[in-house]
Amino acid sequence: MPIKYIKWYNKSMTLQEFAAKRPFLFWSTRDYENLSDEIIVESILEYGEWLDVKKAISITGSKKIAEIFYKKVNSNRHNFDPKVVNYFKLYFNHASRNIN
Repeated sequence: MPIKYIKWYNKSMTLQEFAAKRPFLFWSTRDYENLSDEIIVESILEYGEWLDVKKAISITGSKKIAEIFYKKVNSNRHNFDPKVVNYFKLYFNHASRNIN
């Protein structure tokens, strides 16, 4: 099943266009064009599938996704489950070491 929905992915897609293709991740709105990158990344990391995470990284880059993640985690308010926080801290820490 995941292989089938990869077909509509486009390398030049924005996060907002990607959000419009995954409406079940953004149930509070249908105005995808005005969603911030921060809201989209938070929803993808918290509620998305691994292929969604990979696509978000391919759209924006691992460094930008990590920056948004850490900014949200270090703020007073975010919707991340503690297990998600732990997982992505480990993931981005490992990814940053492998970039060099």
